[in-house]
Amino acid sequence: MAIPLTRRLAFSEIPQIDAAPLFEEDLPSATVGELARACEEVGFFYVANHGVPAKLIEDVRSAAGAFFERPMDEKMLIRLDQRMRGYLPLDYSSYEGEDRAAKSHQEGFWMSYERSLDETRPMHGPNLWPKGHPALRSSMEAYFAAAERLANALLRGFSAALGQAPDTLGQYFAAPQTMLKLNHYPPQDSPQSIKHIGVVPHTDSGAFTILWQDEGDGLEIQNKDGEWIGAPLIPGTFVINIGNVMQTWSKGRFSSTPHRVINRGGRDRYSIPMFVNPGHEAPVGPMAGDAIEADEVFGDYIRDIWRRTFPVAEIP
Repeated sequence: MAIPLTRRLAFSEIPQIDAAPLFEEDLPSATVGELARACEEVGFFYVANHGVPAKLIEDVRSAAGAFFERPMDEKMLIRLDQRMRGYLPLDYSSYEGEDRAAKSHQEGFWMSYERSLDETRPMHGPNLWPKGHPALRSSMEAYFAAAERLANALLRGFSAALGQAPDTLGQYFAAPQTMLKLNHYPPQDSPQSIKHIGVVPHTDSGAFTILWQDEGDGLEIQNKDGEWIGAPLIPGTFVINIGNVMQTWSKGRFSSTPHRVINRGGRDRYSIPMFVNPGHEAPVGPMAGDAIEADEVFGDYIRDIWRRTFPVAEIP
């Protein structure tokens, strides 16, 4: 039996926020209030006036299309490594041997900061770049820098929305483990199992995600009634969603909302998520006052999750 179609999302159901005031030194209380309501009531929102140039987005999208069109044996030369850099193969398996075992009808490419290998921070290291595709590296690095500026502005807004000073959360993002990913979803007209769609239902593990998506439908968000709702492109915006770490830091006040992707549009779909993550030593626990204290650190937490989610990476 095919998975039922979802209803279209009315834009009013996911808030749209003007991000421009978040770049100001003094954050407007009205914008902070909008941000707080979006994080608490939905866990997803659109941002306009985000500061990332449209030409830069198109450069990354074009380079992604050229890379994913290459033969599989060429892409597999830079297969995803144990530091989560490189090519994620189409129809990769996740959570093998568990009740959540599934295949994602998607292929991807991951990059992060260029860093030296570090035994104390096992997810640090160099990126893997394909030979003969200089535009992929140059466009992704430029996009990463531009989107990181937005990420830092959002961090200030999230801190204020939690009633803290704007720089409160930023202290946990020294040497952050933020990751940028390209996604390509081939068409999937009539999927038969929820365990084989573009991306299976999940919540994001890190602090929050900045997502660019093309005009093809596919992203679906689960509301609090358990209903799956389509979240289409709004031109000129990014989609922002709260991750599990931010939900934990906020003691459940901010919502890390389940979502999935099913590309039933009859055409190839592309998206660019930036997974904004704190540094290796950042504590993963509830905020007490203006500080977070916990025995578990983010580097160990995320490595364990990626090990189970992406067996192809062969993370020790």
